[in-house]
Amino acid sequence: MPVILVWTSEDEGSPVSEAQREAATGALASLSGTEGVIGKASPALPSEDGLALQGIVQLSPGLGDELPTVLEKVQETGAEVPGTTVQLAGPAASQADLSDAFAGIDGLLLGVALITVLVILVLVYRSVLLPFLIIIGAVFALGLACAIVYVLADHDIVRVDGQVQGILSILVIGAATDYALLLTARFREELAIQGDRVAAMRIALRESFGPITASAATVAAGLLALLLSDLTNNRALGPVGAIGIVCSVLSALTFLPAALVLLGRKAYWPAKPRPAEDGTGGHGIWSKVAALVDRSPRKVWAITLAALVACAAFAPTLTSKGVPLDEIFVNDAPSVAAQETLSEHFPGGSGNPVVIIAAADRLDAVSEAASGTDGVASVAAVSEGGRPGGAPLVVDGKVRIDATLKDAADSDSAKETVAALRDAVHAVPDSDALVGGYTAQQYDTQRTAEADRTLIVPVVLAIILVILVFLLRSLLMPVLLVTTVALNFLATLGISSLVFTHVFGFSGTDSSVPLYGFVFLVALGVDYNIFLMSRVREESLRHGTREGILRGLTTTGGVITSAGVVLAATFAALGVIPLAFLVQIAFIVAFGVLLDTLVVRSLLVPALVRDIGPTSWWPGALSREGADGGGEGRTKSGADGQRGATPAA
Repeated sequence: MPVILVWTSEDEGSPVSEAQREAATGALASLSGTEGVIGKASPALPSEDGLALQGIVQLSPGLGDELPTVLEKVQETGAEVPGTTVQLAGPAASQADLSDAFAGIDGLLLGVALITVLVILVLVYRSVLLPFLIIIGAVFALGLACAIVYVLADHDIVRVDGQVQGILSILVIGAATDYALLLTARFREELAIQGDRVAAMRIALRESFGPITASAATVAAGLLALLLSDLTNNRALGPVGAIGIVCSVLSALTFLPAALVLLGRKAYWPAKPRPAEDGTGGHGIWSKVAALVDRSPRKVWAITLAALVACAAFAPTLTSKGVPLDEIFVNDAPSVAAQETLSEHFPGGSGNPVVIIAAADRLDAVSEAASGTDGVASVAAVSEGGRPGGAPLVVDGKVRIDATLKDAADSDSAKETVAALRDAVHAVPDSDALVGGYTAQQYDTQRTAEADRTLIVPVVLAIILVILVFLLRSLLMPVLLVTTVALNFLATLGISSLVFTHVFGFSGTDSSVPLYGFVFLVALGVDYNIFLMSRVREESLRHGTREGILRGLTTTGGVITSAGVVLAATFAALGVIPLAFLVQIAFIVAFGVLLDTLVVRSLLVPALVRDIGPTSWWPGALSREGADGGGEGRTKSGADGQRGATPAA
């Protein structure tokens, strides 16, 4: 992993002297043998304008926590050149800045997420105890998840880094809060109907258990599908995230019910749970939304569908081929400033050459093939004393050839050159040529990410479809829900492309952003449809599909929207980490969840089911109800069969 030293004169605009060049070369040479440094550094090379010097030092791969110490030694050595200012650029410097971005961020990220959730809960529920009860449950879930992950990581079963830690915290806080909101809302209504807290919790758990566990299963299964990825970071997040979801469910179904039974009505103080006279959970905006869906279902779904398709039309404009080094951070990182200095004085990929390893007896042929490739500026074999010149260094019958590209090492043009360069050197007989280096690594990562999406996306959709089939006992309804959630994802990508380009000024996204966005948004987005349609099915069994849709939408609208707002705000907290990758994921998930809860789940899905009618439950028993009348549930007796609609959440 290379680190690039860039020297400029302390007198801005003044050229560097020959004496300074010799001092820089001496400083580079003195780094040989330093812990963490491999091989001999290159001599200091001047820029064409004479205003800067450049030197490359190769560091050992996998330095991990030792990287900052090694870079500090390199910086101190480079600073010994009199009359100059030295900066560190390149992959190693960027990696160190990445580590700094995550250093100490866990507490801030968790604090921002918890405070945000607490404020939203207080504003929505106007209760003193309930928000803190939900927060305590979420923290309990996170603590349990972290403990399990720590033990597994200590035994090398899972891999954890700053990125995985940050996403785990946000995922658990958001999911645990969502599940808690659904259970507390159902318990509140059952408490108003039953009066007895134990009986109310028994019914609330019975009716909420299926939707909550099914929702958690979709998210956990979607995350575990990341194990199919060939990228280490993706595979690392899968099991860790799934553990977090399981802990969230355990907290919502154990700790929270016990606490609610102990507190009873006091948990909602100063509010008092009261049954609605019409059994629909009260009036307000969701009664009006339900009335709109009932009055003009075809118009509602046609307009919302057209709007989503229009947004989705921009999805192909989202470029996910990686971001340049100077866009990795959203703040002024030292490596970004150094990269800007390097680009100002040195053309193309001079600081990050493509590395070619080939058979020593085919050196000339490989060099000729490489130099003849479009986009390659120069080719030089590495010698015993460094680059350039001298007899080639031969190790185990292999030589290393550095190919400097005309374009910046992190550009799309450079990646295309790498592909052409590989074809050229592989065509040399008996060369056994391998092409690596920073640009090649970025190109391979991009191609692998594309292959991962091709594999994982259909797997996740299939998993979700199977879970929905078992939960809803239908084939058509799950297909309908999965299709709408997928459309929501495409619409979100379309809007994200416009925002990233015209608001944030990003040239593109990291190659893994679309996959992460898909897994989080589709798996979490289908949750809200599960909560809605589970309740709709429950009401349809009693009152028929038409009435079931209206009652389900009215009774679950408020709590599901609150859950969506909480989840969106929680993921938005990822924006406190100054990395473009996480800022992009934060926006995609936050915006997508809001779009799903406010448009897809509130308008599109209910209107479609209302328009299709009982057939939407095909081939289940509900699809055979007559004239949209009551279904099999009309035979139920007792309080559970006679009472009005109560939220499944």
